[in-house]
Amino acid sequence: MGDTKLAARRRREGRGSADTCQAKPSPGGGNPPGLAWSRWELAAVITAGLLLLYIPLCYEDFHFHVAHVYARLGYPSAQHILGQRYLQGAGVEKNEDMAMHWFRQAAGQGHPHSSFNLALGALRNMTVALEEG
Repeated sequence: MGDTKLAARRRREGRGSADTCQAKPSPGGGNPPGLAWSRWELAAVITAGLLLLYIPLCYEDFHFHVAHVYARLGYPSAQHILGQRYLQGAGVEKNEDMAMHWFRQAAGQGHPHSSFNLALGALRNMTVALEEG
């Protein structure tokens, strides 16, 4: 009966009993149970790595796509940048209609350089018509 009291006291103290076998991790053998990666985590890390490679290798395309997102969100500076890229054909196919569209969007929000480029486009007959103001 003394052995059962001793075993109960050891379990309460966290030491276990003499007859239980506690597995100890081998030095340098395998991952601890909490460090295994799931498929989603591995996919996320690989995707992030590829994106980080894409940025320096394809900087012009990356800049265009980021500016395009901000332009669609309504930022006049990004709209002006897109207008310039379409007008000059920098990183995209040269398209004066798209350039004037983005200049018109930015000028409508008060971007001064876009207003100037829109006026020059009207003088060079790049746009159909200018709105008053």
